[in-house]
Amino acid sequence: MIRGNPHHTPRPGGVSHYAPLVPCLLLALLACSPMAWSNQEAMDSARDLAGQEQAYRNAIEAIETDHGAYGPGLSEQILGLCQTLQNQGKHREAVDLLKRGVHLARINDGLYSPQQLPLLQAEIASHIALGQYAEADERQHYMYRVQVRSMEQGELRAQALMQQAQWQYNAYHLRLGQAGFTRLMSMWDLYRLALNDIIDREGDSSPDLLPPLEGMLRAQYLIADYDPEDEYASSDDLGARQQLGRFNAYRAQSYDKGSAVILAMYDIEQKQEQAEEQGLATAKALTMLGDWRLWHEERKEAMEAYLEAIEELEKRDDAQVQMERFFGAPVALPNLDGVRPLAEVENPEIGDILLEFGVTERGRVVDLERIDDNEDVNRARANSVMRQLRKTRFRPRLEAGEPVETEKIVRAYEVE
Repeated sequence: MIRGNPHHTPRPGGVSHYAPLVPCLLLALLACSPMAWSNQEAMDSARDLAGQEQAYRNAIEAIETDHGAYGPGLSEQILGLCQTLQNQGKHREAVDLLKRGVHLARINDGLYSPQQLPLLQAEIASHIALGQYAEADERQHYMYRVQVRSMEQGELRAQALMQQAQWQYNAYHLRLGQAGFTRLMSMWDLYRLALNDIIDREGDSSPDLLPPLEGMLRAQYLIADYDPEDEYASSDDLGARQQLGRFNAYRAQSYDKGSAVILAMYDIEQKQEQAEEQGLATAKALTMLGDWRLWHEERKEAMEAYLEAIEELEKRDDAQVQMERFFGAPVALPNLDGVRPLAEVENPEIGDILLEFGVTERGRVVDLERIDDNEDVNRARANSVMRQLRKTRFRPRLEAGEPVETEKIVRAYEVE
């Protein structure tokens, strides 16, 4: 299903290694109305949570009294208590109790029992809330071992593989523990395992294949842009050198693998596309292929993919509208969630800085200047964004299927 591409792999560039982290686990929050809560409502909510907490503590005490410290049902009551503690912001206490709950589940239900999973997920959430990312990483790794040993092939297992791949992406940006490139290799491998799991169950044209394929493409952008030589140039660690050799093999194949992933997405979109969506999904996949090629300096091959995308759009009644949407303005590359080079803001009024620049027909930034008067952003931070923008490759605007220069583009950006 995944096909290769014979093009030579040039040296890539353009993805920032310091994109902001979006945590993979969100803590449960109490729902509120658009209007601010009254003091009475807040007090009632706090009283309800305190009541729930006490009820769980009473239930735990009763089980321990009747059945001892390892009584059946204790881990479930501990999970309920900890979720109530989390809703009150008591994460340190929750972590200690959740560790006990995991221990009880292992003793009562087995070393790799699935009963541990909700407890581990809650523990990871509290570690993240406390900023304890190394601890979260360790528990995430343990949870993955439990998942793969306790789950048979199926939808839940594929979801677990993708969740672990997402964690590797987050840990990469947090620079946790091991060298970053090992996280990227794991990210690719985990998404690939999820892909194979889905293919075995649903065939090679299932739309459920698109999420792991997108994750694999994200991994290839990061792999292609990562240079580990500075980290291990003088290392005497044989294991580290072997890992580096393995990563270099991954990176050497990155262009072909990324191309194959996008072509697989294209095949799926073609088979799944509904009549009313004719051309849109396949045009998107072809545009992604063109972007991948252009980012690797393969201009001729990129234009071939863009022209194929235009042919797909021309089949539609609203062809001009869609071509303007796809190719009517320059687009920063990579144009993929999780690897975009800069945090662009649609509304200039909420951006940190406002920049004006041009993009040549070859996708290069020219005539860049800052035009806002936001004194809250110092010059050094603004200059950092401008340096990154100068290094960013753009998909140029197309007119009649040809790349053209665009002048006086105004974009707002966030400053991290």
